[in-house]
Amino acid sequence: MSIYKRLRVISYLAPNWFEFYQAIATYLSRVLRVEFQLKQGECDPLEDPLLFQDQIDLAFICGLPLIRYSQIVLNQLQTLVAPVMESPRYSNHPIYYADVIVNANSNIQKFADLAGKKFCYNDPGSNSGYNLLCHRLIKETSGQIFFSKTLQSGSHQRSIRWVVEGLADCATIDSVVLEQELKNFPELLQHLRVVEVLGPSPMPPLVVAQHLGISLIQQMQLALLQPDTQMLREMKQFGVRRFAPVKLADYYIINP
Repeated sequence: MSIYKRLRVISYLAPNWFEFYQAIATYLSRVLRVEFQLKQGECDPLEDPLLFQDQIDLAFICGLPLIRYSQIVLNQLQTLVAPVMESPRYSNHPIYYADVIVNANSNIQKFADLAGKKFCYNDPGSNSGYNLLCHRLIKETSGQIFFSKTLQSGSHQRSIRWVVEGLADCATIDSVVLEQELKNFPELLQHLRVVEVLGPSPMPPLVVAQHLGISLIQQMQLALLQPDTQMLREMKQFGVRRFAPVKLADYYIINP
């Protein structure tokens, strides 16, 4: 029996996956007999005082802010697992892509056609929404201005809507988030096209605070690597094949 009666869990990732993260928290509560309280993060993890005060027990977090945070605060967070998606494009590995989307009615056919267009991004701390595209532009444009305008939307879902509504010409979206949004709102599919794919990158992990201790951390990891029938149904609903153990070093490939 764990000495912890209630664990604080936070998701810094897209809200359209919150239901799945809630399923994970419910599952861990059931098998470990510890209450897991999950909340959607309201700020960037690098600006979250609760995280810096080591008051978060588990977090769903993008790899880029994870690496940046781990360079500031050493030996606080430990990677636990990351989802592996069922779709063949993910090759049974814990990876995802950044899909560059445009309005289906636009004349944009390839990446070069984005020059001079309006680009929107969720936030500058996002690997899929900002970082990967920046690296692509640095390589191809030698630092010259590429877009006519850049807009911060605040979320992947809002970026998708802005492209559909014509408020922006393009955006780069986490492929897993995009697939889930199109599943939730299939009418969006006729309004969007993917013109470029960036990546792959290591899948955003579930991380755990090391103050929980080795025993509980190992129990949580084992529970997710060997899910029960009910958890497998939840995974199937979100297109998750399995969970894979991951290490912090797996995310060093993401250049901060």
